[in-house]
Amino acid sequence: MALFTLDPRDRTPIYAQLEQGIRAAIATGRLAAGAQLPTVRQLAVELRINANTVARVYGDPVRAGVLETRRGVGSFVSSTPAQAQPKRDRDRRLTAFVTRMLADAAAAGFSARELLDVLANRTQGD
Repeated sequence: MALFTLDPRDRTPIYAQLEQGIRAAIATGRLAAGAQLPTVRQLAVELRINANTVARVYGDPVRAGVLETRRGVGSFVSSTPAQAQPKRDRDRRLTAFVTRMLADAAAAGFSARELLDVLANRTQGD
């Protein structure tokens, strides 16, 4: 079974489908930290796409710290499932978390300032 699949009927560009597939495989644990990805050439042949497309797709997660490339060895997963999520998804989840936290604090009778003060005190040792 292939690690990644592409749908030529999907309007999403091939490179975007592949990048989403890589991130989803990491986020779901199908690719764990330290796992080696197929080489650019192997994946291009397997998916029947241009090797330059695969190289482009591997480049973005490398710059984001999700993958690392070891010269002469290959590309490896270097992040946790949470880190593999696209930044906009991560930012959206963080904003939702903070909104819930502020609502819970207000319902318990605490102000945002009190919450921030406690958070600042708790993180000073980090």
